[in-house]
Amino acid sequence: MGTLGRVNAAASYLAADDNTVKQLHQPWASHDTQVLIIAALGIAIVVLLIVWLKMHAFLALTIGSLFVGIGSGIGLTDVATSYETGVGAVLGNVGVLIVLGAILGKLLADSGGADEIVDTLLKGGGRSLPWKMALVAFIIGIPMFFEIGLVLLIPVIMLAVKRAKRPAMLLAIPALAGLSVLHGFIPPHPGPLAAIANLHADLGITLAIGLAIAVPTVIIAGPLFSLVAAKWVPIGAAGAGGALVGATAGNGGGTGSQRDDTDTTEVQSTRGSRDPEAKRSPTFTWTLITILSPVFLMLVRAAAEVWMSDKAWIYPLIEFVGEPVVALLIAVLLAMITFGTSVGFSGSSIADRMSKSLMPIVSATFIVGAGGGFKQVLVDGGTGVAIGKIAIAASLSVILLGWLVAVMIRLATGSATVATVTASGIVAPLASTLPPTHLALVVLAVGAGSLFFSHVNDAGFWLVKEYFGMTVGQTIKTWSVMETLISVVGLGLVSLIALFL
Repeated sequence: MGTLGRVNAAASYLAADDNTVKQLHQPWASHDTQVLIIAALGIAIVVLLIVWLKMHAFLALTIGSLFVGIGSGIGLTDVATSYETGVGAVLGNVGVLIVLGAILGKLLADSGGADEIVDTLLKGGGRSLPWKMALVAFIIGIPMFFEIGLVLLIPVIMLAVKRAKRPAMLLAIPALAGLSVLHGFIPPHPGPLAAIANLHADLGITLAIGLAIAVPTVIIAGPLFSLVAAKWVPIGAAGAGGALVGATAGNGGGTGSQRDDTDTTEVQSTRGSRDPEAKRSPTFTWTLITILSPVFLMLVRAAAEVWMSDKAWIYPLIEFVGEPVVALLIAVLLAMITFGTSVGFSGSSIADRMSKSLMPIVSATFIVGAGGGFKQVLVDGGTGVAIGKIAIAASLSVILLGWLVAVMIRLATGSATVATVTASGIVAPLASTLPPTHLALVVLAVGAGSLFFSHVNDAGFWLVKEYFGMTVGQTIKTWSVMETLISVVGLGLVSLIALFL
């Protein structure tokens, strides 16, 4: 059976490495203290370069990465290689998804398809819009990686912000919460699947309890927290995402600077994103079919991995078309018809729009890549191992220990997947005698911990920052706090359920 088909890639991380497991049980060494101090200094350097010296985030992350690599004891001849490996891994995966998503988003906006979706969402009053956004993100997030769901939702979020005349965070936070919770808690996402494999948990039980925990977590960290986040950071449609629907400096531009809630002149003047060259808009039905086509393909792939034998003749084809890059490419090709020729755009016009869609996301893409490089040197330098040793020495319940280990590794390395895989591997021997329901709860506790306080060493942090045009401080007050809220609420709900099981 292909039940854990996505585990193999994730299992190549620290927890799957026998040498790493052996290192975790070695006595504390001076190198462990060294890498923790260096990791803290590296993070501080990145923040100071960006906030105080106003250095571009790509350069700041590159400098911080090289400092951490050298300070952690990685050989001078290997430091650059470690950084480049991390950058390449992110750009080879997330970078391609960002590009395809930007093309799809540009065609969706210019054709008027985004208007069709937003018109439907705005029915019934604007007060329900954050809840609708959370629901849409929750549904999309079931089969989709966080990055893919975000690039698909960006034009819809930004256009809704402009049309509803609401602060961007009021609608963005519910969508981000829906995508993030599913990424951390629910199979077929790689982190939860890898934890299920490491802990020998039951996938069905984990999925059922995970969904029960995910719903209230999204409500609290999404629509409810968005009321607070919108007051803390009252910006309009800005950044690379705002550029997709024609945002200008009046909306906060690309600087992410704060503005007063009454500063809505530009937002009020914009009634839609449809380009005058479009002779007609795509129907709502075809808009949904195009946008949800990659969701459908990835959902079919996930179902095949769970319920279909990998020896079935159609299994390789399903795996291929359900691969995120292929699924998004298919959606883009379909959009060239539904959002392109069918609305009156010529072939040259479609190509021109594709080129224009890439300009706003070039900076964001390379910043995300640099975040991946920063994460890699932290991992290669041994920061994760040092944190694992601290966790093993603590006398805590398996659920709390799993969460705490994941939190520490997440803070140090910035990767939710590395945190999940490593933490589940560390606590697996302690959880070997637990019943199936409690094993599932350990998986979910680890998943919750892996989402704790995303910051400058997380590629997702920079993705959100650049898409919404925020400063580092604004991103921490919104995205980072939201991630922490998801993590803490998730742990609380897991602990509550454990009391009754």
